[in-house]
Amino acid sequence: MGAASSGARGPGGPAASGTGADPDPAAPTAPVHGGGSRPRGRPVSPRPRADCTADRAGGLTFDVRLADQRAEEVRDAALLLRRRGGDDEHGDTVRLPLTPVAAEGPLRAALPSTMSLPEGRWDASLLLGEAEPRRLLPGVHDLRSLVDRTPRSGRTWLGVRIPYATKYGNLTVRSWLRWPHAEAGELRVEDDGMELSGRLYGARLSPTARLEAHPRCARAAADGDVVAVPLASAQERGQEDGQGHEDADGAAFTAALPYAPLTRHPVWDLWLRPSAEACAVRIARILDDVPDKKRIFTYPPRDVTVTDGADGTDGAGEPRTYALRPYYTLDNDLAVRAVASVAVPEEGEEAV
Repeated sequence: MGAASSGARGPGGPAASGTGADPDPAAPTAPVHGGGSRPRGRPVSPRPRADCTADRAGGLTFDVRLADQRAEEVRDAALLLRRRGGDDEHGDTVRLPLTPVAAEGPLRAALPSTMSLPEGRWDASLLLGEAEPRRLLPGVHDLRSLVDRTPRSGRTWLGVRIPYATKYGNLTVRSWLRWPHAEAGELRVEDDGMELSGRLYGARLSPTARLEAHPRCARAAADGDVVAVPLASAQERGQEDGQGHEDADGAAFTAALPYAPLTRHPVWDLWLRPSAEACAVRIARILDDVPDKKRIFTYPPRDVTVTDGADGTDGAGEPRTYALRPYYTLDNDLAVRAVASVAVPEEGEEAV
């Protein structure tokens, strides 16, 4: 068989909130009539930039560089993080004090790893005294500590924060807040399915652990239409340790998911259930420095033909072909999409 490689709680528990697309609210303003020049007498100072440095614990340091002021001259400065779609009454604004690093240096603010930042996209702005907040531009980011990050053992939650530039060139921080966490690793696309490897942090894997695919359709999910497959044993994975062993690097898991049962619905979200009695954990890929996996990790589609109404349609006995492809959502969660192929009528046949 040909193969291609890539390098929250679930049903029964509180799910991580989705954030959807990335429509940066601070879009460029419309040009001024008459050639696009600004009115005279109203000069606009250059927008400030912020350099970001991440540490392995999940904290971020912001160094804000001012183009028209000395850091030592600034009073009552703060970096504001505002969650998209939120409001101030529900803690959706975080104020981080800015202090001068040196007379000629930047203003520095810290977002410590011990501060819980709910899931979402947090737009970064600079607040100086009573002035209106100004959106920050991204500067130089040092995110090397996020690559192949391993959560520390003994923790009760995992916070991941990745700063990035929006499509309009503004600075935003993508945040995840999960525990336990199932980190997706190598994904191999086979002719009739996919094989996924990964690691589970914050829970142990039992002999009843399984990989589950849940239809995104609310009605199908309510009916309990779940595709579940057992995890591969340690011997099948070529390892000597037990399947449920959890060390500093988490508990490794591997599972093969067939495509044919996934033709019943167009989109399936993938979960890992550590045991028959445990809540399912959403499978995602967030332990690195890539904020948007959907555009980076792409996988080839595979055609699957089913008959006898195996896809849930009324056309029993009629073969139907679907193209199935795993992908990462805008929240970096792992999912599978099934698209029905449109039959092309042969010459002489009437198209319906």
